Amino acid sequence: MDMAERERRASGAETGRGRTREREREPGPEQAAGHACERLAALITHPTEGVSAVRRTEDGWRVSVDVLEVERIPDTTSLLATYEVDLDQRGELREYRRVRRYRRGASDDC
Repeated sequence: MDMAERERRASGAETGRGRTREREREPGPEQAAGHACERLAALITHPTEGVSAVRRTEDGWRVSVDVLEVERIPDTTSLLATYEVDLDQRGELREYRRVRRYRRGASDDC
């Protein structure tokens, strides 16, 4: 291996490694879900319960996050909400909105 080849490899200029580094910067579905929960909880001050959907979009991710909005006793009467959280390709928050509010234990209408 000559000096120029070593420099290309060290700098990541080699095609395979360059792509790998690019992919490392973009979050996968697991990271997108985590970013969405963290950012939403910081904005709305309600605890997140979990993620019910993650979808890749043209310019990032759309994550559906379930949130406990009103805790009641018994627990089955607590109010939850689902928020859609849009993230850019780096996992930064672009927008969010509440799309559904429901009682815990209530089933979806089919």
